[in-house]
Amino acid sequence: MCKIKKKRKAFVQQTDCVACGCCVKVCPLGAIQVVKGIMAEVNMEKCVGCGKCAKECPASVIEVREVEI
Repeated sequence: MCKIKKKRKAFVQQTDCVACGCCVKVCPLGAIQVVKGIMAEVNMEKCVGCGKCAKECPASVIEVREVEI
């Protein structure tokens, strides 16, 4: 029986993101960038799911969820 590993990752509700950049400033790993001045995007390879971006987001459009790897 193989155990499924789970990791936490940040997800941005891109349709509601206002691209303010607050999440970019607080991400300790530089895993978030604002794309084309429209929305934030998370680099899943770099994200460790610490939740700092979600706490900082004034629009509350970032959530940290468990994902299977």
